[in-house]
Parts: sequence; structure tokens; C-alpha cells
Amino acid sequence: MSNNPYAPPGAPVSDVEKPVDIGVLNPWFSMWTRPRATIAQIVARDPTHLVLLLAAISGFSETLDRASMRSAGDTVGVPMIFVLAATAGAVGGIVTLYVGSWLLRWTGSWIGGRASPVHIRAAVAWSGVPAVWALLLWIPELALFGSELFTTATPRIDGSVGLLLLFLAFSAIEIVIGAWTLVVALKALGQVQGFSAWKALANGTLAVLVIVVPIVLLAVGLGALYR
Repeated sequence: MSNNPYAPPGAPVSDVEKPVDIGVLNPWFSMWTRPRATIAQIVARDPTHLVLLLAAISGFSETLDRASMRSAGDTVGVPMIFVLAATAGAVGGIVTLYVGSWLLRWTGSWIGGRASPVHIRAAVAWSGVPAVWALLLWIPELALFGSELFTTATPRIDGSVGLLLLFLAFSAIEIVIGAWTLVVALKALGQVQGFSAWKALANGTLAVLVIVVPIVLLAVGLGALYR
């Protein structure tokens, strides 16, 4: 039987973070470097703590990113983009949290995962801490680039070498944060499931395939039907 009180039920000791200094971690900082120990602390104390708020903020952040990538500013004003992100985006983040966590628990059970739904939601939500910090980048970006963050045409950025270099620098920072957020998510999910990060990746891949494969098969079937 495991001697680790922070391990999920049935998880091997080797798969989870030992509770060293577990009571002094500040999750807003420690999620960056000690995601396993941090999520162990959170689920041991209160796995529902700030989960909905973090999901809403993550939804807000993801909506802004999608609006930028899809040049939503070509058809919608920047203030309206932020209003939609703060409303529909936040609600979408919470819905995504519940649906995604259910899928992760379901597919994770196929490969030995035993985390409870509330623990998986905590892991998913708190994995968004880097993305929450990344929201601060919007302040200097809006000051420097304005509405061109959301438009196809970017004459001010294209016409200034300095602005272009700054734009590329911010983009690089965001890519690094996005990649590290994935690492954090895999480690946090692995902690609550009793997995390694690689097995957590398999868990996440299965969850995606459960959605993608039926859609692809349906599209192929419809294409063959109407060919």
C-alpha cells in the first residue's frame, strides 16, 4: 500500500511526487516548475479551489488567441472581441473543462488511470496557470500593435522594423509558454492519474481520438454517400 497520502487511489509510489515541502508551495508560481507537487497539494487541500475561475480565464485567453489567429478584427471591433471573450469564451472554458475532464477520466481508465473527476478537473484547470500569466502580455501588445493584433492587414507593423521585431519576439514568448503549458498539463494529469508524463500524453491522445475518429469516419461516410 502506498505511503504517500497525496497519491491517487491505487497509484504506485514511483509515479507520484513525494510530498516534500508540500505545504509551502504557492501554486501561482510553483505550477511552472513543480506541477506534480503543486497539484498534489491542491487536491489534498481542496481540489475545487478556483477551478471554475481558472477555467473561465483559460477560455477567455483561448478566445482572444483564436480571434487574433483568425483575424476577427476584420469584421468585429476590438472592444467587442474582448466582450465576447469575457462572456462566451469564459463559459466555453468551463464547458470545455467538464467535457475534457470527463473524456480524460474515461480514456484514462482504459490504461489504468484512477483519478476522480474532481481531481482531473483540478489538474486541467490549474495547468492553465502559465496561460493566465501570459494574459499580461496583452497589455504591452495592445499598446504597441493596437487593433492590428486582430486584423489581416498590418501596415504599421509591416512598415516598422522595430515593431516587426517586437511582434516576432512576443510571438516567440507565447509559443514557449504554450509549449510549457502542455508539459505542465501532462505532469499534472499524470500526478492525479498515477501516470508518467508520457502515459498522460497517451491519455490525452486517446481523449482527442475519441472525438476526432468518429468525425473523420462520418465525413468519409457522407463523402462516399454523396459521391
